[in-house]
Amino acid sequence: MNQHQIVSHAEWLEARKALLTREKAFSRQREDLARLRRALPWEAVSKPYTFEGPDGPRSLADLFDGKTQLIVYHFMFDPSWDEGCLHCSFWADTFDGSPVHLQARDVSLAAISRAPMAKIAAYQARMGWTFPWVSSLGTDFNFDFGVSFHPDSLADHTAVYNYGSSEPGYGEREGLSVFVKDGGGGILHTYSTYARGIDMINGTYQLLDLVPQGRDEPAGEVQAWVRRHDEYGN
Repeated sequence: MNQHQIVSHAEWLEARKALLTREKAFSRQREDLARLRRALPWEAVSKPYTFEGPDGPRSLADLFDGKTQLIVYHFMFDPSWDEGCLHCSFWADTFDGSPVHLQARDVSLAAISRAPMAKIAAYQARMGWTFPWVSSLGTDFNFDFGVSFHPDSLADHTAVYNYGSSEPGYGEREGLSVFVKDGGGGILHTYSTYARGIDMINGTYQLLDLVPQGRDEPAGEVQAWVRRHDEYGN
């Protein structure tokens, strides 16, 4: 940073205005992409799913919590693990402030993982999070929505992640899915995104993109610096 170009205020202002033109163009592109995302066709969710919540069984419909739209974060937490995914935890640290605002716009938010509810509850308490989080253990939900993979499909390289753009590499992967209820109570799947597609909901990354050093993640070391929020300094 010490070798960065230093200019007068007038020169800085000229450069900043030039970048503002690019930023405005990007904002318009982002708005158009959001419009296209909303215009995607929907598919019916015909399979019943029963999750385990902190207070007992919950259906997918229950997770809407009286709203007509639902965002599900697919939180990586294999049943054999004692902790939730480090990187999903980095994302989840920004979730707690969102539900009250989302609910004002007819949207509910929930995380779903394959770990048993007891492990989820213990980890959630450790992290101090309060957002809704349920277990899909014993259901096909994670497999059906492309974030969990059977060992044989990983071994023979037939596992499909992110619509076939890459192999998952692991038995659990990250993602986000959106659902809506129709007038008759049916549930429709409107959107899912994976890998870098979830980048847009990580508030910390958006802040880091504003500072001179940016994310400062060399190639091959993406998120190597990230720790659970109670592990920094350990």
